[in-house]
Amino acid sequence: MIDLKAKQKEVFQNKINKGFPIDDVNREFCYLYGEVAEAFDAFRNKKDDLNEELADIVIFTLGIAEMLDIDLEDAVRNKIDKNNKRIYVKNSKGVLVKEGE
Repeated sequence: MIDLKAKQKEVFQNKINKGFPIDDVNREFCYLYGEVAEAFDAFRNKKDDLNEELADIVIFTLGIAEMLDIDLEDAVRNKIDKNNKRIYVKNSKGVLVKEGE
């Protein structure tokens, strides 16, 4: 398994080494949004670089997590466990929703 905490630090250090700003989380979220749009465009248009666009999403997410001092590996593990325990049911329109909603 990949060490996400180490990758967070690597991504953040790369930003510093390349001279990218590291103090504006809002801007990073905007860039992340742009990367999601690029990935969707690559998927929709069957482009060969979808894997790179998905990787960009992960890289920006790792960078944001490091900027905010979030242990993303721990957060992902906890969220997967939480999702595994959730129960989903179909609502009146046949759409799966979390039980109790």
